[in-house]
Amino acid sequence: MLPPSWDHQPTPVTAPTPDPLTPTRDITHAHFQAGDTVVVLKGVAGGELWGDSMRIVAPSWHTPTDEDGWRLRDPTGGAQSYVTAHPRYLVHLSRRCPDCLIYLRAMEDALLTRFAGRDELIDCGWYTTTALGQLVHTADTRGGR
Repeated sequence: MLPPSWDHQPTPVTAPTPDPLTPTRDITHAHFQAGDTVVVLKGVAGGELWGDSMRIVAPSWHTPTDEDGWRLRDPTGGAQSYVTAHPRYLVHLSRRCPDCLIYLRAMEDALLTRFAGRDELIDCGWYTTTALGQLVHTADTRGGR
């Protein structure tokens, strides 16, 4: 298994795809700590999983789910350097923990076959960022927020 590609790359092709795992993933706030490097998986690029790599900064309330979340810093900066995300959206990059590895493998099984043979950067369309800087999975949106 090759390590996934987390680098920011050219504008992705959006391919709306059901997310079979993230909405029901059972990961608590305590699974992560400030200083951890994580990735938010967003799709596939050249036969590997692709996502945004970020560093956890501090605990933060995740308004869209009314649960404890994490404030994340995107080291590449840009228009949205900081976002707040629910723990179930995150996968450890800074350490190999069993829970994240199981989730990562299951996402590979679900997505890599589906997009086999496609080399472009594919965004599965699972996330949006609200005006309040909240990263929200499509399964967690409430009333258009």
